[in-house]
Amino acid sequence: MQVIKNYLYNAGYQILLMFAPIITTPYISRVLGPHASGINSYTNGWVTFFCLIGQLGITLYGNREVAYHRDDKFERSRVFWGIELLQLGTICLSLLAYLTVVLLFSSTFKVFYLLQTFWIIAAGLDVSWYFMGMEDFKKTVVRNTIVKLISICLIFVVVKQESDLWKYILLLGLAQVGGNITLWPYLRDSIQWVAPKYWKPFKHLYPSLILFIPTITTQVYLVVNKLMLGRIGAQDALGQFDYADKIVKLVLAIVTATGTVMLPHVANKFAKGDVKGVRQSLYNSFEFVTALAVPMMFGLMAVAKKFAPWFLGEKYVPTGTIMFIEAPVILFIAWSNVIGTQYLMPVKRVNEFTASVTAGAITNIVLNFFLIPRYTANGAAIATVIAEFAVAAVQLQCVRTTIRRRDLFRNIWRYLLPGGLMSWVVYHISEMMSMNIINLAFQAAVGIIIYVLGIIMLKAPIVEQAKQILSKGK
Repeated sequence: MQVIKNYLYNAGYQILLMFAPIITTPYISRVLGPHASGINSYTNGWVTFFCLIGQLGITLYGNREVAYHRDDKFERSRVFWGIELLQLGTICLSLLAYLTVVLLFSSTFKVFYLLQTFWIIAAGLDVSWYFMGMEDFKKTVVRNTIVKLISICLIFVVVKQESDLWKYILLLGLAQVGGNITLWPYLRDSIQWVAPKYWKPFKHLYPSLILFIPTITTQVYLVVNKLMLGRIGAQDALGQFDYADKIVKLVLAIVTATGTVMLPHVANKFAKGDVKGVRQSLYNSFEFVTALAVPMMFGLMAVAKKFAPWFLGEKYVPTGTIMFIEAPVILFIAWSNVIGTQYLMPVKRVNEFTASVTAGAITNIVLNFFLIPRYTANGAAIATVIAEFAVAAVQLQCVRTTIRRRDLFRNIWRYLLPGGLMSWVVYHISEMMSMNIINLAFQAAVGIIIYVLGIIMLKAPIVEQAKQILSKGK
């Protein structure tokens, strides 16, 4: 039940992340417009690279190492102090490199680049990986929820016109710093002071670098779309793509919340030698995310055309098409999240995980060169979908000797069939109705009813799993 509680905490926060943009995005997209939104996305894309370089693979590595030593307070405390000192050192170097590049080479967006600096500072103060390793998601979720609600309120108070872009960037950066600081007081009761001679931060450098390779490779092709659109395309096209990508990824976040929860859980089982338990967790998680990702993918595709201009404003009609094209990544990333993050990473098969995301990065970059000049934002969306499919395909090939792939996909038709029917019905209802909050809620309700009845009639395994969970809860 602990895993279920952690998932509900994490999924609950992801739902908040979905509702936050529902409140702020229509306002921000209209106040800032596609051009200013594109500037924010472009400058934030660059600072993201430096954040990743500064953190190395510490977030994933720290999460996994704390999970390995969870039952030994001295060991996990030693691990914490060593990893955090390493993180502070690498972040300082990254911050210095970022400021040097901005001050020497930036001219047009220098002010915005400097304001984005707070994201790097926040990365150095981030200790959420410790609480994730302890499978204590309540603290991180509560902290993030409070900070998110405060930042939402401040956005409406502070950001009033397009020239307030700098205020918007500063507000988001400070919120990130403040949120990360609030976790530190919780450490007092969970860890103990360990003499610095036992920290040995450089002991963690090589293994974190090994995890850094797939982390940076994954982010390369997540960020490269925006950077290449900003260079090859136009800031307006980048703004259109950025909002479409954010909406798709926010929906996806509910599914991938399982990865954050399951990584320390599986790592702890692996450390105890429970190979059978690790494998069973994979099968159960794959079934769950497939059952969840399919309706989200089809549902988003059904309403995308009318949703985008209603939600974002009339200037964002093209965003609906981009959302429709990119929606399949919800399913592909859900699969790769289970196989990669929940299996390959915790069982120390990092090389295979790296190979898969490298294949995705290369696929994405190559396709961008051909598709963006011709199709701009739509081309970037197509490249993203194909790249994510490549990642999942390579990972499935990697686990062929240890995981029965036939068992993973045996029941997929039981989800795709009702999901496809749901999408067809909701799309035609959407075409007959104007888009507003009531009609959208009605379409969502119809879609849920069709899908749930469909998987019940087809006797999808997730139905039986849900019954077992409910019976245990009683």
